Amino acid sequence: RQTLTPAIVPHPTNPSSHTVSITMTLEATLLRHGSRLLLTSKRRPLINGSTKSCVSWTRAAAPSLTTIKHHRFNSSSNNNNNIVGNLPALHHHYSHHDSNNNNNHRRSIHSSNITNLGKSAIASPTLNLRTLTPTVRDAILSDLNQVDVDKNGIIDSEELKILLSKHATSFSDDEVVELTELFYASTGGHGVEVMRFLEALDAAIAEKSTSGGGEMSEGETSPLVEEGKFKTHPLGIGTCASEYMFSKTHGKYTPEQLEIELTHVPPVTTLDKGALFAVKCFRFGFDQATGWNRGSMTPEKILNRAIFLETVAAIPGMVAAIIRHFRSLRNMTRDGGMLNMFLEEANNERMHLLTFIRLKDPGMIFRAAVIGAQGVFATGFGLAYVASPAFCHRFVGYIEEEAVLTYTKIIKAIEEAEEGSELAQWKAHPAPKIAKGYWHLGENGTVLDVMKAVRADEAEHRDVNHAVSGVPDDTVNPLYDPRERLDSMLAKYVRDIMEREQQEKGDKKVAATSTSSL
Repeated sequence: RQTLTPAIVPHPTNPSSHTVSITMTLEATLLRHGSRLLLTSKRRPLINGSTKSCVSWTRAAAPSLTTIKHHRFNSSSNNNNNIVGNLPALHHHYSHHDSNNNNNHRRSIHSSNITNLGKSAIASPTLNLRTLTPTVRDAILSDLNQVDVDKNGIIDSEELKILLSKHATSFSDDEVVELTELFYASTGGHGVEVMRFLEALDAAIAEKSTSGGGEMSEGETSPLVEEGKFKTHPLGIGTCASEYMFSKTHGKYTPEQLEIELTHVPPVTTLDKGALFAVKCFRFGFDQATGWNRGSMTPEKILNRAIFLETVAAIPGMVAAIIRHFRSLRNMTRDGGMLNMFLEEANNERMHLLTFIRLKDPGMIFRAAVIGAQGVFATGFGLAYVASPAFCHRFVGYIEEEAVLTYTKIIKAIEEAEEGSELAQWKAHPAPKIAKGYWHLGENGTVLDVMKAVRADEAEHRDVNHAVSGVPDDTVNPLYDPRERLDSMLAKYVRDIMEREQQEKGDKKVAATSTSSL
């Protein structure tokens, strides 16, 4: 059952008849759902200028899907008659109810301009679209109609997979698989009505936030809009998928992504100032103990520092994930996918270590120092995280700021090293095999490329830890919010449609010009 409020006006030649315009201009889409007929339309005035009246239409038997463009009520204006409309072309009965009063009416409905779409359930709608032009809208609806295999006006995950596969230039095979699984998980296996899908496309391309709230409640079929933002996602997408799906890889950095900006988050609170002071103390002590600022920079000095620090840098992410994991179990609540992010961060730091030890194998004294440092730091950080996660994430954010500075200094030293020097060889020295695979450096990847990729990783850790410092416990993983991921997919799809339409328009213009010149 769906509410519909068409406009009813007197027939121009027969005062006893009324014309009901439900083409939106009214094209109302008839969708089959079980044994009921659903008409999707917008609220309109009903009779005598009333703006509150609604008309509910139901049908006893499932129809062949049809779009009604225009039909006519033949009736008197007697409001005391019971209405059962008979539509000859469809041979089914409809019931009419005016929500302004309890009077029933009997009127005979005659078909006059009914377009039968066979099994197609997708019609051209009139929605309050903010960005999509009619041409683009029609192209999208045509696209959706082609992939709507069962012709029920609902797009499910398998049909979304077909849709994305048609746009292979915009979506890789991996993206198609990931987005299909994410769509299925986020919608709980349900499909999405075409109209809602279209609204979501319009919102995504308009770059309006559609992830400002929770999931759709049971039975809710339309987004709640406030100041251009959806309180709930138009597709009814929730965040449960973030609890077990996380597809962040640190490979395939573009040259632009490898150009890292040196940033600093000024401390505001006492907690922030305490975290920054602790980091500066650690940095000063470690630099003095290792002689980092004394003498020239050599591969030996770089590797000793990088290997030791990476054995410690992998601890915070693992500690945060473990504590959040136990808290989720203890409180029986979701984590928002944050522990997945921190586990990945810990593993990323471990991959740095596994890469660097391919360039140097530490001795026994070095390894003993690592064991001692791990024991002390892991214990202290774990206790601190239980007491104040906000302090710990701010602390890690400042640690990563220092790491970005360190790797920037290393990269500069390699690039400016004198030709023939040991450090200059890293500009051409092949990267370890594990690094080539992890960061997708290609067969010609070098140690210098590794340093740039590691710096990009550290910059991401810096930004993420600063971002999550002090956020509520139910915050969704900022690196993998299912709503934002799917919004990105929707926007990419619409841009591809727009580009295709623009190209076709240009081709037609060129063809027309050529024809006129002939």
